[in-house]
Parts: sequence; structure tokens; C-alpha cells
Amino acid sequence: MKNTIRVERAIKNITQAELADLISVSRQTINTIESNKYVPSTVLALKIARVFEKPVEQIFTLEDTD
Repeated sequence: MKNTIRVERAIKNITQAELADLISVSRQTINTIESNKYVPSTVLALKIARVFEKPVEQIFTLEDTD
């Protein structure tokens, strides 16, 4: 699964730590999600989408290999 979290953070001008604080996770969690090393839970994906005020499908995209 790919994501656009890094781009969305740049648009909103927030750091990984600030995003992490907003959704109550560690900065390392945000880093692993951005790096595609970790697939977030549904709840976490929805929280991220809420911060960016976009549908979850605009932030997370399934790949053919998923």
C-alpha cells in the first residue's frame, strides 16, 4: 500500500511529531507508515485522513501486489 502522508504533511506544514501528537501515536509510527514499512489499522488510517481533511482513499492507495 502506498500513501501520500509526506506530501500531505508538507501541504499542511506539519512535522511527523506534530502529526503523531494529533493522532496519539509515536513519531516513529508515522515514519514507518510514510516509509511503507507498516500498514496502519483502519482506525489509524481514518484518523490520519481526518487530520488532512481528505477521504482515506486519497491518502492510501492499494497496489496490485496487496
